[in-house]
Amino acid sequence: PSPCRGSAGHPPACTPAHTPALPAEPPAHVLAEVLFCQPDMPSLGLTLTFDDDQLFWFNFPGSCWTPHLPDLPQWPSAVETPLQLLQDATLCQDLRRSLTDLATGKLPESKGIPVANVFLAQPLVLGEPNTLVCMVGNIFPPAVEISWQLNEVSVTQGVTDTHYTPTDNLAFVRFSYLQVTPAAGDVYTCIVTCKRDNVTVITYWVPQSSVPSEELETALCGAAMALGILLALLGIAMILVSWRSTHGTARTPGSP
Repeated sequence: PSPCRGSAGHPPACTPAHTPALPAEPPAHVLAEVLFCQPDMPSLGLTLTFDDDQLFWFNFPGSCWTPHLPDLPQWPSAVETPLQLLQDATLCQDLRRSLTDLATGKLPESKGIPVANVFLAQPLVLGEPNTLVCMVGNIFPPAVEISWQLNEVSVTQGVTDTHYTPTDNLAFVRFSYLQVTPAAGDVYTCIVTCKRDNVTVITYWVPQSSVPSEELETALCGAAMALGILLALLGIAMILVSWRSTHGTARTPGSP
C-alpha cells in the first residue's frame, strides 16, 4: 500500500511506494544445431553452434562429432545417437527432392554472392611466421571452393579450411587459413569459386610495413622542432627587414 497523508479541508495525498529496480536480464545465448542437404558438394552438413561460433561439426563418413577446436571436450553421443542423425539426414534428402520437384519453375532459387575479407591473425612483422585468414561470408548455398595464390602462383601447403557455419541471416560463413611468412612485395590472393553459378570472387592482401610508434613519435617531435626553428628564423628575418626599411628611409637635416 502507498502511504497517504491529509489535513482538514484537503483530500489525502498519496505518495507512490518505491518500486525496487529489477535486476538486468542476462544476455541471451543461442545454441543451435543446423542440418543442411543439397545436390552440390558437400551433400550433407551438420554443425553445432553457440552464438554463431562453431563448436562441433558432424563427420558423416565417420559417424561422429568433431570439435572445431582441439581443446573442446567430446560432444556426448547420448544426446543424439549417430543413427538418429543419419535418419535425419535421409529425411532431409527426401524432403529436398520432393520440394525441388514442386518448386522448380514456380519459385526463384535463393542465391548469395560470397564476400571475402583477408587479414592477419597476429600483428604484422615482416619475416616472421603468421597466419593469413580468408573469411568468406554471405554463402548460399554452402558450396564454394577457396584457394590461395602467392605472387600469382598457387599455394596448397599450409592451408586449412573450416566447415560451413550457419549465421542468423540464413546464410553461411567459412574460413580458410594459410601459414605465411610475409615479406615486402608479396601479393597474396584468396580466390572463392562457385562452380554452379560460374562466379569467382578474388581478394588481395599485401603486407604493409607500419612505422613503430616510438620511431613515429621521434620523427614527429623532430619535425615539430625543425618547424619551430624555421618559424623563429623567419620571424627574426622579418624583424631585421622591417628595421632596415624604417632606418634606411630616414633623412637627416641638410642631407642631399
